[in-house]
Amino acid sequence: MNSDPLSSQGGDAVVPVSALNRAIGNLLERSFPLVWVSGEVSNFTRAASGHWYFSIKDAQAQMRCVMFRGRAQYAEFTPREGDKIEVRALVTMYEPRGELQLNVEAVRRTGQGRLFEAFLRLKAQLESEGLFAPGRKRALPAHPRAIGIVTSLQAAALRDVLTTLCRRAPHVPVIVYPAPVQGAGVGAKLAAMVEAANARREVDVLIVCRGGGSIEDLWAFNEEVLARAIAASALPVVSGVGHETDFTIADFAADVRAPTPTAAAELVSPQRVLLLRDLDHRHAALARGFGRMMERREQQLDWLARRLVSPAERLERQRVHLRQLAMRLVSAAARPAREARARFAMAQLRWRRLRPDPGAEREHLMRVAQRLRAAQGSRHERETARVSELSARLQVLSPRRTLERGYAALIDTQTGRALRAPGALKPKRALTVHLAEGSADVLLADVQPRLSDEF
Repeated sequence: MNSDPLSSQGGDAVVPVSALNRAIGNLLERSFPLVWVSGEVSNFTRAASGHWYFSIKDAQAQMRCVMFRGRAQYAEFTPREGDKIEVRALVTMYEPRGELQLNVEAVRRTGQGRLFEAFLRLKAQLESEGLFAPGRKRALPAHPRAIGIVTSLQAAALRDVLTTLCRRAPHVPVIVYPAPVQGAGVGAKLAAMVEAANARREVDVLIVCRGGGSIEDLWAFNEEVLARAIAASALPVVSGVGHETDFTIADFAADVRAPTPTAAAELVSPQRVLLLRDLDHRHAALARGFGRMMERREQQLDWLARRLVSPAERLERQRVHLRQLAMRLVSAAARPAREARARFAMAQLRWRRLRPDPGAEREHLMRVAQRLRAAQGSRHERETARVSELSARLQVLSPRRTLERGYAALIDTQTGRALRAPGALKPKRALTVHLAEGSADVLLADVQPRLSDEF
């Protein structure tokens, strides 16, 4: 199905201008994909809404452009009148005025894409060789005796660095190794100055710097010859190229990267005020230490003076000491005998306390035997009385006593069980009768149960 609103109408049909412009716009968007277009900026305007409106032109033609705020806010720079740029855009139609325009999605300076690709290739190559390895980075000297600067004598960055060094460390001499910072063959000249500074050995640290600019302006600091010279430098190198957002190959090859030339000067220079303050603190600490040492020496001298005595007094002290030693010797000689006597007396006392007494033990045995006999007699009497009591109770409860009173016990001969009810007596049934004087086997001839007991 054809979606073109004009294709369904004949050649004599009349269409509104808006429909015609819309159809042309759709045709342009389908026919021209996103494309990079280069040219010079003119009539640049930033609207209050944040959108950019400008034209891009060359010697033969120009084209209107629009870059909406959503994409313009991510641009790395703001184009200025006369800048050579490249835009990545879509060809569209502005329908209200019927004007052809480029809808810009990205913008870069002319040649920046190729330069950036070359930058990335060289960075990857040198990084693979280990020129950027953290292990080869050298520390900056805390108190450099002299500072070297590799830059152009006409560069504004040189004035900023010198001003900063004069303010922070006016006592440190500065040596400038002049070299151009922009143009053809500049990288080799900068590298030659780095090598010259290393050969002359006049400074302890080296600053390689220049001010900000475009990628083309800073390209000398992206050259391989300079990067290798910095990596091979025996002096610590601080790179201060461009602004904080600018990165060059020299930054990665240097021992320290500073965001600006001024920051590079601050990194390599100790601040004179802080040094003087630290010197005052150290002087005060040294004075306090010297004073304490003198006090200790004086105290030691007093102690030695108190120990210094006359020979007569020293002899008297030695005689007293000898008497004390003699008394201690006598006491020490008598001490083993005293201790032995004390141990003997203690052992004798313990022996006397633990020695057995036959008479006392005999009396104790007699008392125990007497108590044992008394206990046995008492227990025999109690057991005899209890046996008599149990015998009497047994006699009272004995079945034989019951039989002696005239009763008899009937036992079923077959089952061996005692018969208690008349209903258990059957004719012709064999029974055993137990009497007081013996027992007899009987056979029942007839049984006549009674309804009530009669005694």
